Amino acid sequence: MIGIIGAGISGLSLAYHLQKQDIPYILLEASEQPGGYIRTIRDNSTNSRTYILEQGPNSIMVDQEIQQIIEELGIDEDLLPSNDISQNRYIFKEGKYRRLPAKPSKLLFNRFFSFSSKLAIFKERRRPKKDIENETLSQFFERRFSKEIVDYALNPFVAGIYAGDPAQLLIHKTFAQLYEYEQTYGSVIKGLVKNKSIERRHTSSFKQGMQTLPKGFAQKLDHLRLGVSVENIQKTGDGYTIQANDEQTFQVTQLVIATSAPAAKQFLNDSFPEFSQALGKIYYPPMIAVHSAYKRAAVKHPLDGFGGLNPKVEGLYTAGSIWSSSTFNGRCPEDEVLFTTFVGGTQSPQHTTNSKQITLGKVHQELSEHYQISASPLYQNLCKWEQAIPQYDINILDAHRIADELEQEQLFVCANWKDGISLPDCIKKGKKLATKLAEKYSQKVLE
Repeated sequence: MIGIIGAGISGLSLAYHLQKQDIPYILLEASEQPGGYIRTIRDNSTNSRTYILEQGPNSIMVDQEIQQIIEELGIDEDLLPSNDISQNRYIFKEGKYRRLPAKPSKLLFNRFFSFSSKLAIFKERRRPKKDIENETLSQFFERRFSKEIVDYALNPFVAGIYAGDPAQLLIHKTFAQLYEYEQTYGSVIKGLVKNKSIERRHTSSFKQGMQTLPKGFAQKLDHLRLGVSVENIQKTGDGYTIQANDEQTFQVTQLVIATSAPAAKQFLNDSFPEFSQALGKIYYPPMIAVHSAYKRAAVKHPLDGFGGLNPKVEGLYTAGSIWSSSTFNGRCPEDEVLFTTFVGGTQSPQHTTNSKQITLGKVHQELSEHYQISASPLYQNLCKWEQAIPQYDINILDAHRIADELEQEQLFVCANWKDGISLPDCIKKGKKLATKLAEKYSQKVLE
């Protein structure tokens, strides 16, 4: 039997795909609900006005493979594609939000970047390729493009989506595909042009929020155990003994770690101290999500896009906002608009230490100033993650190396701190690992 610890989206996907192949497994989750960081709140406590709020991921990029899995789960009718205007992305620059061209080809004919940066984009195809060990995102993009593009495109994107600092994150770990584009095609832009699959993906959520996705997986599983907290792992001659709360034990032949690194660090400490120590080095910055609703008539900004991101160089309090009611229908009453605003992350962890009241006040102050809002919010909600998103910086390398080595001992990793943090990455790595484990299981049966 295969033991899986952690019913986040990675563990759920792995268990689902093992079950499809009739491979015995047990999926253990400490929480009373599956999904990990995917959490949706449906709040109708304010004068019976309903708000659908995402505390974790706000959307998922759906391609053909993800679409097929969603259909298998029977939740495809609940899928909610983003509105057309969500293709527009805005960046705060020189006192206001400015639209960023969606395609690299349009960057050359737009006023967002200076002439020197446009020239750098034009010349990128001809720049010689290099393979620099542990090169950061900032170093990579400044080398291939310009510092302005680092400051006003890369930086806000990385801060808003990954809660990270591009000066610390590694290109070959965080944006492995862009790294491969340079190595394969000699150019990032050439790689983007040749990779047509990007155009076949669409941003989506679900009518009742993102938590529909983990619930869909969980409802299909026969061997999901909630409220089971793993306390220790012991290696045995023919596998592993999982020691959980209430003196529960589980004997498994193969073990999969699908929890966060801090959680895994605790229960792996006795049997795998070196791995545990490496996991302790992985940094998860604090992050706050603030939901703010206003009367539509009180907001002068058209909100004709996915949202607005704030470059670090602009010195704002927030990392940016998703315009939730513009992106997806039904997120708030029709005569209102809903912002999901992010505070903190690797670049501004100190902003998460304020009280809830101060944080809500600062977020409203910044929104009202830059979106021309003439009234107080009708509704605000705050969610804080003390440990938000794992950072693929130099401190994660040891954990990745040891994880790869431990596969020889039938211990595997299927979590967002390895091989990609996005929801599609996590779902696909679960499917891929299930295929790998199924092959091992078949070989053992034949023996």
